[in-house]
Amino acid sequence: MASDNMSCTEFGDLDLEPDVPNQLESFKKEKHLCATLRKHFSLCRRKSFAAFVASKKKTEGGESWCCCGQTFSEHSAMHKHVARSHQTEVEQRALTAFEKVQSEARAPQAEPQGEPQPGLERADVCSWIPDTSRLSEEQLTQGPGRVLLYYCYCDVLDPHAVCAWQKLLCEKLQLTGKVRVASEGINGTLGGSCAATEVYIHTMCSNSLFRMHQDDFKTSPGGAECFTELKVGVYREIVPMGVDPQVVSYRLAGPHLDPEEFHRELDELLAKDHPSRDTILLDCRNFYESKIGQFTHCLAPNIRKFSYFPDYVEQNLELFREKRVLMYCTGGIRCERASAYLRSKEVCKEVLQLKGGIHKYLEQFPQGHYRGKLFVFDERFAISSNNDVISDCRYCGAPWDHYELCSSVLCRQLVLSCLGCRHEGHTACCPTCQSKDPPLHHREECECTTGRPRIPLDV
Repeated sequence: MASDNMSCTEFGDLDLEPDVPNQLESFKKEKHLCATLRKHFSLCRRKSFAAFVASKKKTEGGESWCCCGQTFSEHSAMHKHVARSHQTEVEQRALTAFEKVQSEARAPQAEPQGEPQPGLERADVCSWIPDTSRLSEEQLTQGPGRVLLYYCYCDVLDPHAVCAWQKLLCEKLQLTGKVRVASEGINGTLGGSCAATEVYIHTMCSNSLFRMHQDDFKTSPGGAECFTELKVGVYREIVPMGVDPQVVSYRLAGPHLDPEEFHRELDELLAKDHPSRDTILLDCRNFYESKIGQFTHCLAPNIRKFSYFPDYVEQNLELFREKRVLMYCTGGIRCERASAYLRSKEVCKEVLQLKGGIHKYLEQFPQGHYRGKLFVFDERFAISSNNDVISDCRYCGAPWDHYELCSSVLCRQLVLSCLGCRHEGHTACCPTCQSKDPPLHHREECECTTGRPRIPLDV
């Protein structure tokens, strides 16, 4: 999902094949490309298409587009026109963008500037690996397990050294999951045995760069089986919002409310007969997360990716004008950047965020104001602290909140289909995927995606 949010010039760290055909007709026949290149050329094509459409948009007189002497008032009509009449131009733009990606990927990578951080020199990362000789192989791989969720914003002068250290550390402890490292900090969600995760937490807390504490880690029952593999990499952002951290820094984030303070705020907010018009309880997660669990009387934007959040704010600025905003997300990391972005617009009275996210809130208030399940980005899909079911089956409408992956091989979107409907063969996210002989298409082409506005208006 994160890759869909990247601009076409941000693939410089990909290992691209050197002998890629340079002719446009060869790119149209994507069998000439490896799977990775097909994916990213397709992304360049989609972005080129969107840029072409945007270039035809009229800035005055409402939402409309002018092209070839015609005026279009609906997205769908404009998209059809571009697809039919300007395919060659869009393909050429996509090819140009893709070739730029290829050339940048082959260019030598500049070393990070600044003095190396103590203990994190590349040649010395092994010295930061803890001694685990007291732990047996069984302790590292068997017995009760758990999943860790954490983040830390700080200045990282050499992200690649930290990345190498994290990879060695996780492999030694036999952890699975994902760790994102950037110049702005680190973000991880990892699964393993209780013994292995305890060593990992102690190692992170002992590191002078991050200065983390035990309470900075959110834990839940699970283990290494909750993830298919280990991925550790260097990225521009530790959470993909799509805004340069140098432009909107985490340092602009709103003040934190601990779970007790946040709970008192909700007590006061919900004690009134009608929700306060001066306060907005804002869910910063994606629609499929808030669909199965949320705080009472929250505003949950109908967006598919966190990278859409900045555009959502821009489209709905009047909604936030002179308002006091209480925001929350799963573990707190998205609120750091989201609150910073919203504060940068200078329209709100105040922007506050839940420290530690829903995870920490549920640890103290399992039967509090949060109803339903908490979506998590691993093989479990969700964890629960109460028995409320706030969502329903996509097919029959019965109460249901257990996600499964769409049965279409290329789609793999999440679908809420109850046991009865699945028994009847309803295992796909939309009618196109559900057909007996579905065409090969990706989630962007599913009816449940194309039928939803990319950026909803909540004003």
